[in-house]
Amino acid sequence: MAIYMVSSAFMERQFTALLMPLARTYRRHVDRGLAAMSLSHSTALAVMLLGRLGDGVRQGTLAEELGVEAPSVVPMLDAMQRDGLVERRVDPQDKRARTLHLSPAGKALAAKAEVESAAIRARLFAGIAAEDVATAVCVLERLSRAIAATDQG
Repeated sequence: MAIYMVSSAFMERQFTALLMPLARTYRRHVDRGLAAMSLSHSTALAVMLLGRLGDGVRQGTLAEELGVEAPSVVPMLDAMQRDGLVERRVDPQDKRARTLHLSPAGKALAAKAEVESAAIRARLFAGIAAEDVATAVCVLERLSRAIAATDQG
């Protein structure tokens, strides 16, 4: 049996070529999984992040955690507020800023979304060794740091 050596440049190209299609496919898969809860991946992620971060998070912090610009979370937060999931309050430290607070319905939805998201991940990662997942996480974290360093310098 012959062992073929694959160049690192080829593997890097293959790896990066998989990132965007995988992200889109994952998002569609999660959207389907959360459809019964009437949640999109974006809204579910925002609700879960607010649940994890706790009450009093500023809109800008949520946007940063979501990896988007602050103005782009406003329509989503408007909808979440209309749906009774989140309240916006004036930040006592800075009257220009707003803090976010999940309502009881928002907290319940965040908990349900966490459970469903965990079930989706468990199905997707079934059959993949924990060591392989750990290696992939390390590679993605290092790539993220390299991109951040390039952006800064």
